[in-house]
Amino acid sequence: MKLSHRRQFLHLAAGAAALSTIPRAANADTYPSRPVRIIVPFAAGGGTDIAARVIAQWLSERLGQQFVVENRPGGGTNIGTEAAAKATPDGYTLLMVGTSNVINPSLYDKLNFNFVRDIAPVAGVIRAPIVMVVNPSFPPKTVPEFIAYAKANPRKVNMASSGNGAASHMTGELFKLMAGVDMQHVPYRGGGPALLDLIAGQVQVYFGGLPEMIEYIKGGKVRPLAVTSTNRADALPDLSTVAEFVPGYESNLWFGVGAPSRTALDIIDKLNREINAGLADPKVKLRYTELGSAVFPTTPADFGKLIADETEKWAKVVKFAGIKAD
Repeated sequence: MKLSHRRQFLHLAAGAAALSTIPRAANADTYPSRPVRIIVPFAAGGGTDIAARVIAQWLSERLGQQFVVENRPGGGTNIGTEAAAKATPDGYTLLMVGTSNVINPSLYDKLNFNFVRDIAPVAGVIRAPIVMVVNPSFPPKTVPEFIAYAKANPRKVNMASSGNGAASHMTGELFKLMAGVDMQHVPYRGGGPALLDLIAGQVQVYFGGLPEMIEYIKGGKVRPLAVTSTNRADALPDLSTVAEFVPGYESNLWFGVGAPSRTALDIIDKLNREINAGLADPKVKLRYTELGSAVFPTTPADFGKLIADETEKWAKVVKFAGIKAD
């Protein structure tokens, strides 16, 4: 379902208003009184899973109850997201949300939930840039050279992605739209296989999350051209941004925490305060920095605005590229 920017804010506002009328079955003064599960809609061991476990450990130590990560992969994050959307809204089920959640409403014709309506924003956790990498033997060595090459060789540059509609795919489609180039999309079943074929020279370019790419870059197995964030990445300070050559271009991976939409406001506020306290802790910040990410503290309202803005942004890219889920 494609929602306009205005309708998204109306959904968020309506959800917030509804929360004030809900009986407070769980009170923030006594919450949590038992273990809390954080649903991660990806398999264990990936970037989202690791990010969730860092903040889960902080919350466990801070609040005196276990915050347990539960991996529910599949369906392009839709299986885990649906489980969270339909969970009892008592604060004991949370969801690690991210970029895929704002892409999917435009990508899938039918979902058994409405992400904006059914998941309340709690707090941002981290942001991580995506890096545009090429096979080391590929001739272009800068973004301008890449654009010139792609324009001179339409549809002859193969762009790998970790799957149809994945963040790597959408970031590449945004580049195609804003740089005015035409590349051949080659979807894989995950970032690992895409990266292996990039290294082997079967494809020429890949837009991968910096946390997963950093060691391959340092090892010389791939050559970075630019990061897709607005600012240069601390981990690669000499690497330019795409926006330095394509004004206005930006694409980031981001992750945060959400809850079923009827979760009491006092619990959401308490979780927000405690998550933000964790993001201010030097040890937590260092751990995320080591993962190639930056902490991303927000209020629930600010996190909700990001979700609305990103939903609208990626809906335009999906429409431009004519993408539909497999």
